[in-house]
Amino acid sequence: MSQSSMERAKRLAQNLVEILSSYEEELMLLEREAPVTGQLRRAVGITIAEACFLISDHTVGQDEWVPPADGQARRAG
Repeated sequence: MSQSSMERAKRLAQNLVEILSSYEEELMLLEREAPVTGQLRRAVGITIAEACFLISDHTVGQDEWVPPADGQARRAG
């Protein structure tokens, strides 16, 4: 992934965090009255966490984003 693509991805992830954070807060309040919304709140929280990971300084090389060229799956380390 090029530097400009990574910066754009980080900006988009940051916007996603800003938008979803207010929804997560509302879902926390709603969960008190309707516990069934807990799964949705957790899904929003996971999405926020993944976006935060992308925003962080942790750089993931392109080889982590695309499948191997030879069609073989990589083993988890």
